[in-house]
Amino acid sequence: MNGEPSQLPDIQDALHDFFGFDALRLGQAEVVEAVMDGRDALAIMPTGGGKSLCYQLPALCRAGVTVVVSPLIALMKDQVDALQARGIPAAAINSSLGEDEYRQVMAAFRHGELKIVYVAPERFSQPGFMNALQSQPISLLAVDEAHCLSQWGHDFRPDYLRLGRARRELGYPQTIALTATATEPVRRDILQTLELRDPAVIISGFARDNLDFSITPCGSHREKYERIEKVVAKWKTGIIYCSTRKSVMRVFEEISRRRINAVAYHAGMTDEEREFSQNAFISGRADVVVATNAFGMGIDRSDVRFVIHFDIPGSVEAYYQEAGRAGRDGETAVCELLFNHVDLKTQEFFYEGSNPSITTIRMLYSLLCSKCNPETHELMETIDSLAENLGNGGNTMAVSSALSVLIHAGAISRFDIPGSNTRGTRVTDPARAFNDLGINREALQEKARRDHAKIESITRYAYSSGCRQKWILDYFGETDSAPCGHCDQCCPPEVANAAELQGEERNTLLKALSGVARASRHLPDGSWEAIYGRGKIMDMLRGAKNANMHRFLTGLSTYGLLAGFTENRIKALFRAMHEAGLLQSTGGEMPLVTLSAKGEDVMLGKQPAILSRAGWAAPAQNAAPARDKRSFLEAINLHGEDKELLKRLKELRYDLAREENVPAYRIMGNATLQQLATRKPTSEDDALDIKGIGPYTASRYLRHFIALIRDYLGE
Repeated sequence: MNGEPSQLPDIQDALHDFFGFDALRLGQAEVVEAVMDGRDALAIMPTGGGKSLCYQLPALCRAGVTVVVSPLIALMKDQVDALQARGIPAAAINSSLGEDEYRQVMAAFRHGELKIVYVAPERFSQPGFMNALQSQPISLLAVDEAHCLSQWGHDFRPDYLRLGRARRELGYPQTIALTATATEPVRRDILQTLELRDPAVIISGFARDNLDFSITPCGSHREKYERIEKVVAKWKTGIIYCSTRKSVMRVFEEISRRRINAVAYHAGMTDEEREFSQNAFISGRADVVVATNAFGMGIDRSDVRFVIHFDIPGSVEAYYQEAGRAGRDGETAVCELLFNHVDLKTQEFFYEGSNPSITTIRMLYSLLCSKCNPETHELMETIDSLAENLGNGGNTMAVSSALSVLIHAGAISRFDIPGSNTRGTRVTDPARAFNDLGINREALQEKARRDHAKIESITRYAYSSGCRQKWILDYFGETDSAPCGHCDQCCPPEVANAAELQGEERNTLLKALSGVARASRHLPDGSWEAIYGRGKIMDMLRGAKNANMHRFLTGLSTYGLLAGFTENRIKALFRAMHEAGLLQSTGGEMPLVTLSAKGEDVMLGKQPAILSRAGWAAPAQNAAPARDKRSFLEAINLHGEDKELLKRLKELRYDLAREENVPAYRIMGNATLQQLATRKPTSEDDALDIKGIGPYTASRYLRHFIALIRDYLGE
């Protein structure tokens, strides 16, 4: 390459000089070693585990250019800005570039002036771009967010499927695929689609020990808003994920009325609106962003203290990836799902829209063939119009999915209508029969089965009673993991209000458990089979006399045992029993409830009746609050830093970041500030061996922090 230095740095020098680190993390070291050995690789690392360094570092130490495939413009921009700030020649090629910018980037690429180039996947379908790639020595092809190329992944993107063919046309350059979440079927798809040769598969673990997972059952939106207020008051900075654009705006407007400093983000906003929201959140001008899953992939803000899911997501993979955007600085963060079973209807709607029946696809193809222009085979119908003509209840999402199936089969193509924001459809051969299209019905059925299995899995998670993180790790195949010790199940958030029940409160709990038992079927093996939902059992215990009350339930000996309970009070009791693991649910669209083994033991007096008393019992008298282990360690100043000095250092970092209009962590990380507050160096030389202070950081920022430390000691 024309711009290649005469002598390339080695890994250790590049790590220190450009990134300010003395050593790689354990998972990173294995991946970088495989890449430097010339092997293809699949790296599965948790969000915040430093995946980008695994290809950025080798790129600096090898001749040629590293091409990085990335799915989002925001992700590329953030990465390129960070690399350029470190003095690394990098650029991005995507649809946000104007003609002049595109020509400049391509000229720099052809002249060998770039070390790292980020590329959108759709570019690989353009012959001119492929010719440019073939003209340059590619040292490494990095496929970021590689789960996007698997139809079994949670964020499948058809443009990624071109990458296997592109690799062949480029002569099989060394390739590394990276993702944070991939089950075994997704891993197989990645390896097969990219045709990786003798790949090193490195799984550095899915566990995020600094994240506290919790699930809060909420009976209404009002309860969710009240919970959000409490979380924001305690943690301040975070992301609230919603399943639809409408939900985003409703939540944003409500929490704004509650004086929470928030912005909104979803795909229906203009580019300018999304950029404003993203920049406001990343720069710290906004504390909270309310968003759909369009926000977050690659968003590089390290100090996100909470991620709340206002609605249940569509899969465990999506949930864990989105939750993993909290606490990327390694400090404690919370990930909370505000769960209401009704929210699953939205995911069921998405499922139906993503998996149109073969009948719907056939009807759409027939409609397109009958309505297209006889000469051009084109028609200008919008998706809304097609959905209306199909008479499928106006499910435009199902029509879009059916169009994708027909495009994949080569039956149609889509084109932009000049002067319009809509697209037209061109039928390849209207005389061709539907049965001759070669549509793989078995594959469509298998996709539908797997998509629904994802919804069932996230539903089981929402109703689970064991350690949250262990449940997730088991899902991803790490079956030997131990309980995390700090989720809401391992360390219930209302532990201060939980105590062994006595007297009338204990009797109330036993009545409720007995009611659940009476409304269940006791099987010969000793387990319990659920036959009624929670609502009917609560109505039975309260002695309700409504038309929905089954005659069997009114005849039970437990009918009316809790007749004095209001609806909200008995909901609080059942929520506490669920959180304590005394109940278990079938999940599914209409969940049924019965006793867990622990619930039976408590009912029979084999275990103490320990339960949160919030919402259904009188306040505890003289109850000594239990102490959370992590809070206790923080209280005794585990790290030994000077907290007042640390506070001033963070204020200085914020001022510098505001002046340069960059995120605060770009100036210096929290761990580095803690070391400065502990060691209190009074010269720049004394601070150079602190982790996170490389030559770039030292030359640009270190003098400001040293001056502050001197002034502080002088006081």
